Amino acid sequence: MNSMHIETPETFADGSKNFDEDGRIKRTGTWVTASAHIITAVIGSGVLSLAWAIAQMGWVAGPAVLFAFSFITYFTSTLLADCYRSPDPVHGKRNYTYSQVVKANLGGRKFQLCGLAQYINLVGVTIGYTITASISLVAVKRSNCFHKHGHQDKCYINNYPFMIVFACIQIVLSQTPNFHKLSWLSIVAAVMSFAYSSIGLGLSLAKIAGGGHVRTTLTGVEVGVDVSGSEKVWRMFQAIGDIAFAYAFSNVLIEIQASNIYDTLKSSPPENKVMKRASLIGIMTTTTFYVLCGCLGYAAFGNDAPGNFLTGFGFYEPFWLIDLANVCIAVHLIGAYQVFVQPIFGFVENWSKEKWSESQFINGEHALNVPLCGSYNVNFFRIVWRTAYVVITAVIAMILPFFNDFMALIGALSFWPLTVYFPIEMYIKRSNMQRFSFTWTWLKVLNWVCLIISIISAVGSVQGLALALKKFKPFQPQQ
Repeated sequence: MNSMHIETPETFADGSKNFDEDGRIKRTGTWVTASAHIITAVIGSGVLSLAWAIAQMGWVAGPAVLFAFSFITYFTSTLLADCYRSPDPVHGKRNYTYSQVVKANLGGRKFQLCGLAQYINLVGVTIGYTITASISLVAVKRSNCFHKHGHQDKCYINNYPFMIVFACIQIVLSQTPNFHKLSWLSIVAAVMSFAYSSIGLGLSLAKIAGGGHVRTTLTGVEVGVDVSGSEKVWRMFQAIGDIAFAYAFSNVLIEIQASNIYDTLKSSPPENKVMKRASLIGIMTTTTFYVLCGCLGYAAFGNDAPGNFLTGFGFYEPFWLIDLANVCIAVHLIGAYQVFVQPIFGFVENWSKEKWSESQFINGEHALNVPLCGSYNVNFFRIVWRTAYVVITAVIAMILPFFNDFMALIGALSFWPLTVYFPIEMYIKRSNMQRFSFTWTWLKVLNWVCLIISIISAVGSVQGLALALKKFKPFQPQQ
């Protein structure tokens, strides 16, 4: 399996001071800019389900699991920081993607498994974003309906038209040339994610300040009152998956080219040291924000916390503010979808060009004059393949339009291999660690514990999807 699509660095013979040793334009990033990139990359739609996740585990286990995931993520990100260059972490050859890092340090079959895990994660995220964006757009319409007809109105809205609109937008955007070079996209996504997260936080504080009795407990939802014993167990497993999705850090850090953090750091001081500092600041800030959103959301809603605290209608007023938050979610995910899908497009297109190098359908570029936009190169394979991908992900989203369960499944499937397994294995390999030494043993224990947690979380998510499918009536308005 090939690594994901990246731009080939240009080389310069003049050794100009404006370029680094690999021929790319000189990097000027610092720990400040790197920390900002990490915070804006990590804080996203995962924050929406944290109140529900805390509600399933309660005041003790909920925050404890959040802190545990933040510690594990920070620890493995420090291991990953040393792998940016190889074989030496300071003077070695740069690796530009997560796949390249794994290939340089582990090679062979593990490199292929890494690519498989990444693409499964990226496909899952694009499906999940289609679901989330459509739910948010439905929430805007329902919010206006509740405001007009009263909170007792059922306001059933079909989310399929919104999924189709979202897919049509993605089909157009997927044909945009050099999409990965649109630097303003990251800025817009950052503003949107902070906006809806902050609105949710503010609404939770207002609800708490407004009084009203809600049930919260040390252990979360109560057996025999809120759920049965088996439901409690399954929900806790699923809640772990939701938290894992919120900490989908490593794959975003290394792989997504539009926010390639390492690739922006200047080489002095050494990138690995700067990256460790940036990771600490970024994850501490993110965890503080997550704990606030999760705990304040739980305090506001209690054991009845909705799966998505901005679309589950624990909040009804001010309706315009709820509308604004959900529009921000939709705008954020429109751009984020493209950031996550571009590596998939690049991989398939590069592989196809190598496989069928003589095919005009795959390799031919045809100039098309677009009014007001100038000349645009059209490739028929690119049009067909990218459109087909967007349509297929939209259809899957229509079949499985369950926000919480799907996000938890993505988190469960991606957290262990990409955040835990590969960083630990690369660290062990690079340090030539002796088998069964103390450090080797506890790293292996951490690895296996995280694998078991990911498995039970995935099982809980699949059970949640199966249960939701039993009640689901396709192509009908949902409550």
